[in-house]
Amino acid sequence: MAARVRYEPSDIPIPTPRAPHSSGTVKRSKTLTRPERSVAPAPLINPHGAHIPVGSSVPVSDDTSFDAWRIFSRIVTFWAPDVLLENLGGLRDPNVRQAWREKITLCFLITLLCAIVGFLTVGFQKVLCPDTAQTLGKFAPLGSVPQSLGIQGYLYNVTTIPQIDGANFQTLLKSPGQDITTLFQRSATGYANCKGFKFPAAAEDPCAGVACPLGPLTNATITGLGLKNTGLVVGYDWDQVAKLANYFVLDGAVLNMNSYMTLHPNPIPGDQLDRAIRTILTKTAPQSGRDGTRLFTYHQETAAAVPCLVERYYAGNIDKVTPGCFVSQLVLYAGLIVVLSLVFVRFLMACFFNWYMSSRLAGPPDSSSLNRSAISPAVMPEGANVSVDNPNGTAPWAGHGGGKKLSKPVSKSARSLASSASTLMNADGVAAPIVSLAQIGAELFAVCLVTCYSEGEDSLRTTLDSISATTYSDARKLLFVVADGMITGAGEKRSTPDICVSLLEADPRFGNPLPMSYQAVGAGAKAENRAMVYAGHYTVAGRRTPTVIVVKCGTEAEAASDKKPGNRGKRDSQLILMNFFSRVTYNDRMTPLDFDLFRKIHVLMGVTPDFFEVCLMVDADTKVFPDSLKYLVNCMHHDQMIMGVCGETRIANKRQSWVTAIQVFEYFISHHLAKAFESVFGGVSCLPGCFSMFRLKARKASNDDWVPLIIKPEIVKEYSQNVVTTLHQKNLLLLGEDRFLTTILIRTFPNRKMMFLPQARCRTVVPDTFKVLLSQRRRWINSTIHNLMELVLVRNLCGTFCFSMQFVVFMDLLGTVVLPIAISLTYLLIVGMALSPPRSFEEAIPLVLLIAVLGLPAILILITTRKVVYVAWMMIYLFALPVWNLILPLYAFWHFDDFSWGETRKVEGEGKGEAHGDGPAVAEAINVPLRRWEDWERSRLRKLKREERRRRELERLQGNYTGANSELLTPRTSQYDGSDTLSVTSSEDDHWGAQIGGYNELNPAYPPPPLGLMAQPNVSAETIAASDLEAMLEVGFDDRSRHSNRGSTQADSSRYQLHDAGGRGMNMGGNGYTPLTRSASPGPSPTAAVSTGMGGEWRTHAKKRSGGRSGTREYGPLGPLDPGERF
Repeated sequence: MAARVRYEPSDIPIPTPRAPHSSGTVKRSKTLTRPERSVAPAPLINPHGAHIPVGSSVPVSDDTSFDAWRIFSRIVTFWAPDVLLENLGGLRDPNVRQAWREKITLCFLITLLCAIVGFLTVGFQKVLCPDTAQTLGKFAPLGSVPQSLGIQGYLYNVTTIPQIDGANFQTLLKSPGQDITTLFQRSATGYANCKGFKFPAAAEDPCAGVACPLGPLTNATITGLGLKNTGLVVGYDWDQVAKLANYFVLDGAVLNMNSYMTLHPNPIPGDQLDRAIRTILTKTAPQSGRDGTRLFTYHQETAAAVPCLVERYYAGNIDKVTPGCFVSQLVLYAGLIVVLSLVFVRFLMACFFNWYMSSRLAGPPDSSSLNRSAISPAVMPEGANVSVDNPNGTAPWAGHGGGKKLSKPVSKSARSLASSASTLMNADGVAAPIVSLAQIGAELFAVCLVTCYSEGEDSLRTTLDSISATTYSDARKLLFVVADGMITGAGEKRSTPDICVSLLEADPRFGNPLPMSYQAVGAGAKAENRAMVYAGHYTVAGRRTPTVIVVKCGTEAEAASDKKPGNRGKRDSQLILMNFFSRVTYNDRMTPLDFDLFRKIHVLMGVTPDFFEVCLMVDADTKVFPDSLKYLVNCMHHDQMIMGVCGETRIANKRQSWVTAIQVFEYFISHHLAKAFESVFGGVSCLPGCFSMFRLKARKASNDDWVPLIIKPEIVKEYSQNVVTTLHQKNLLLLGEDRFLTTILIRTFPNRKMMFLPQARCRTVVPDTFKVLLSQRRRWINSTIHNLMELVLVRNLCGTFCFSMQFVVFMDLLGTVVLPIAISLTYLLIVGMALSPPRSFEEAIPLVLLIAVLGLPAILILITTRKVVYVAWMMIYLFALPVWNLILPLYAFWHFDDFSWGETRKVEGEGKGEAHGDGPAVAEAINVPLRRWEDWERSRLRKLKREERRRRELERLQGNYTGANSELLTPRTSQYDGSDTLSVTSSEDDHWGAQIGGYNELNPAYPPPPLGLMAQPNVSAETIAASDLEAMLEVGFDDRSRHSNRGSTQADSSRYQLHDAGGRGMNMGGNGYTPLTRSASPGPSPTAAVSTGMGGEWRTHAKKRSGGRSGTREYGPLGPLDPGERF
């Protein structure tokens, strides 16, 4: 044996807290480590304080800190002091008063946004571009309209060509639009703006000394000449003004000075106005456009004469819009482009997804993906509690070592369990790090979570029947039903737990379940809860689906006093499953309920729970279509980056009332337009809890490790928060659990995908009365707003700026809060268009937007469903738009501080629904034992041994003791010296027996568990030793001997027990556990040991951490780094 060398404390490097000495030398900075490259997002709940997990014994004090939001809410509600709210409003709790202030502040902000949208839609153009500016902006470019002439700046069509001496209209029409105002007889007294001026340009008669052949400038004269006013202003550009003699521009108005220059060909001495006119016409460069605005406004006399000159010599206008009209049109066109782009892109992407992507995702996986080798489900992810010297990083319940000798008969139970696991073991009996996915097949192990509260037997039976009757194999799905408390629904004779248990074909091996404690989502005394686990099968139409029913019954004190013992809400029901699989995946400390679930699921399915990869969440009033489960799992197969997928939810009672009828199209469009568009980018913002599948864990792209997703400790910890203080946090956590779970998944894994699969369908019962609909949509709208407020801050979503999912989320948030003003403006637009039809494209832009928003969904219906009847459902929805966009949002906004579920779920004898957050604010200490699986298993084996010893003593006293040997082993000290429980040093009569359950699931009197895995064909040959062959011939391949004595029936136990005596001939693994000496029955051949993978040596993360040692060395309690021992 190698000599031992002792570590000194100085052998372990200790990081210094001092900063390195700085110098002027340029050095290479430290390379960023992984935690520094990727910083986890701050928790949504209690982001600035210490995280308070479920079951914490730390007192929770009221949060009285004044952050920016609290200060702003107090500023907005300054008119409502606390004294007034407490005495008149009845708001005596400071947290309730703060929630009311935050509600008023949010309503104020929403009102402000609605006012801004209304101003931009209606008032923005009228302020920047009034009617006068719009009139001046209607120009007809000079020369663009044939058979037209200009009079006083307006364009007139020449219908007939008159014959008048001195005015040849044939010649005039060769230059369309030219000004002929000088041909009409006019008087100097006819210009009101010129009164009081003595300048010749303002005081002289225009026709003095000049022929005016067309008569006085009146309407009668113009009509007699066959001229018709078009209402358009003659528009000049700067080049045209430069080419025309005696034309110049004043403040945008084009002036024709031909008549004045004809009367005064020479300058007038002392005339300031004449000097300015001649300066512009003669000395200004033509290419400058002869703009005299600056020159005329420079002197007071000339500036005062500008209105007179414009009125007397006006010939048209520069063809341009005013700056205000330009800005208003720019905003109008920008809004048109953004909204239409978003609408059309959504429509086109939704069509693309429905035509191409969805069918590919729903198709069966190809054989190449199923035949590849990948990491075994028995291998735990990096960071899990595995033995340091474990070369493969497998779970303690996986195969480690194993006797090869067929020395004893094997019971059915142990044989089935051993054969199920043998397919994942190599030739040495050690769990292989990689396996062929063909052993699992196309059907992943799926757990179907059904949460129920107050549903009746019909609803429960419909849901369970539909899941059990799916085309998915019963060997690959597990029904996981959670009854949320001892609740009796309104109008029901039996409680919901009684109904659930009556539907189950119980497995007799488990007996009557005992209440098992667990850490619940609740404050104070509600932080501890108990639940009973019923295990068996759900039978329908020849199908036998493995089923566990978890009935939350509450503590003893709660059962004696509470009206709803055990009730903790839907989130707590989901967390029972999430916590269980998280602890199994990481080999974390389990509650008694977790260990009870582990044992029963193991026996029901034939595999340990770490084989489950996906979880289907279904509400108790949902009916799943037969192929839906298969389609959802196929979608998971096609892309390992998908962490969640939902199907299409249809309405089962759509013709029950007008309330259900108006919801049909709303459900359809929310899936086939919104979710289909988001699925193209893998960013569905909400997976509904009534019908969604989540991936528990996913294989890395390198196939050498697992990535826990929904069971990631950070996800579970944040989702299990039970102390929320602000209105925003309560809306996130207490009203929309499903959307909040989706939000934290996207924030934690922004590069993974959330998808929608239309091929997977279900039907659900929707509210049939307006009161219940109002309560449901109040919760949905408020939770949607607060979750979108968090999603819009996620920077790692795909895309950039306006071409990103972040921008789409922002538009969804803005569109949700401005729904009331949007529907009001819509009806205002319809009425305005009916009374005054649009005369230009700019005026028709709002109508174009309305047609696009309402018309494209109708086209999408015809494309995706090919059913015209959905157009009728759309018309019903359009008639109910005031309900969806006005009544429901306003009601939801005003009830921001209502955190109850209202009328959605009613129970017998219940009044107003309570909020999930109601209760004491101080978390009491809870006494739920937390121990790792190996510690619970050790206690279970000791309990079995105690029972066996007592049975022998009883038989000895009764005189019929047979002296049969027991298969149970004498327990030794655990090799998990790092365990933090008392079971490490406990005696055989440890005090954990009451927390295990009073049953033996491996009793040989019951049939064996099913074979959980497919057989892997053995392509290699192996020589059988003579002793093995002799043992096989002696034992045979049948079950245990029919002549075996009943008195010597061997008590079966787990495949892996504490290593007891060295003379047993067992190969003990590094975790201190070893299989029974009973060999596996003839069955699926073990897979050959895989030594290489992906073109090189397969080295899992656990093997890398342990250095790949074979396990033959012995170390101290802390493994190879133990400073107390050295080899």
